[in-house]
Amino acid sequence: MLQEKYQNYTDQLQKLADIEYAAAVLEWDKEVNLPKKGGQIRARQTATLYGMAHEIFTSSKFKDLLEELNQGADRLDEKQKRNVEESHRTWLRKNKFNKEFVIKRSKLVSEGYHAWKAAKEENNASKFLEALKPLVELKREEAEILGYQEHPYDALLEEFEPGYTTAQLDTLFKDVKTQLIDFVQQIRQKPKVNNDFLKQHFPHQKQWDFGIEILRQIGYDFDAGRQDISDHPFTINFSPSDVRVTTRIDENNFGSMTWSCIHEGGHALYEQGLPSEQYGLPLGQFVSLGIHESQSRLWENNVGRSLPFWEAHYDLAKTYFPEQLKEVDAQAFYKGINKIQPSLIRVESDELHYHFHILIRFELEKALIEGSLEVEDLEIAWNEKYKQYLDLDINNPTDGVMQDIHWALGSFGYFPTYSLGSFYAAQFFEQAKKDIPHLITQIKNGDTSSLLEWLRNNIHQHGKMYSADELCRRITGESLNFKYFMDYAKKKYSSIYFEQGL
Repeated sequence: MLQEKYQNYTDQLQKLADIEYAAAVLEWDKEVNLPKKGGQIRARQTATLYGMAHEIFTSSKFKDLLEELNQGADRLDEKQKRNVEESHRTWLRKNKFNKEFVIKRSKLVSEGYHAWKAAKEENNASKFLEALKPLVELKREEAEILGYQEHPYDALLEEFEPGYTTAQLDTLFKDVKTQLIDFVQQIRQKPKVNNDFLKQHFPHQKQWDFGIEILRQIGYDFDAGRQDISDHPFTINFSPSDVRVTTRIDENNFGSMTWSCIHEGGHALYEQGLPSEQYGLPLGQFVSLGIHESQSRLWENNVGRSLPFWEAHYDLAKTYFPEQLKEVDAQAFYKGINKIQPSLIRVESDELHYHFHILIRFELEKALIEGSLEVEDLEIAWNEKYKQYLDLDINNPTDGVMQDIHWALGSFGYFPTYSLGSFYAAQFFEQAKKDIPHLITQIKNGDTSSLLEWLRNNIHQHGKMYSADELCRRITGESLNFKYFMDYAKKKYSSIYFEQGL
């Protein structure tokens, strides 16, 4: 009898997944193919589908089914039990909001997005901040509705990184401030690395073909996915057998396409490795955004910006771009793609300064949610922190408080997962080197299949069977430890900036 109920639960969640992924296909099409006049009706179509899915999941009938399964959990196997626990946790969270609140939130997010877009076009921060103020007030209210033990930011962080707390982030970013900032300042005293060769003309089609080849090299399955062009690179999945990526191409910047391909490829490899038999269920989904980001950052930085990777693939790059790279050897290329230099723009930052950008956003949004900072003072606070941490002056609001869309969409608690991903990646990659004999030699020979298999076995196949912390401890024997990222950064960048006396 209980197994029949579990099958009913599975059927309901898979039906819900069918609807949500159908909406996601429309979202993908909106970014890749939608004609200019199609936006308004497309928004209606996706809203209808997401509304149908919400009704299924939040219904009292589904609640009763979850409670019956919870009560008989001792008669379920471990995977079934975990699925039910995760679904019940999500149900309780979603049903804390009444209909009026959900409508108000949707309205403010829509207004925030359009205000942000218009403000960017006009370079008018006040228009954006005016729309942001009620959205911040709503997020404060949301934190109170959800509840928390220590800090209201915990309630919002739970949406993106379940189980992680503000106190843990405070400790982590304290390490960033006491260790990483000092190391980067030492690097900035050294002569700059030359990466001018990345800013030549690289033809669109050749970049596209090269990116496709690199995706194949790291194991992306084109029989279970595809790549397209979009304004902002992203990965989207409809099942493990249909995971799509996009990239953007700047003909005067080789790095824009190359590392967006590898980064999004890392996300896609995770989605392609999730267990297809758990389609629609929690165990068929990623653990957290931090873990998801660890997969993209591991491939992008620990592998894709490493010397062994380019010792294997630099001849391929020179085949596509013989004139542009004829005076650049593999060592110079490696140093150039790892140039450390502060940037105003987060998405254009090197892999070390990147975490200063995330630190700034974390400190600001934490202050906004706790009420120690008001929206009226946000732009000034933003500019002060960029001067404090990056020694950069903000002269253009578009490059400052308006550069990201996240806050306009109400995504408070999202930014820290970017740094968490890099820190998890360093810890996982260090363990992979211990577990896989001659891994670096394999990468140098152009073979990353053992690494992908290791990630499949240790991370991808488990879905949400374990929390992010449990997964990290199972793999590495300890919780997330900033030491691994710091060790990785020192070893890599000391070889570039210190030992060889550039």
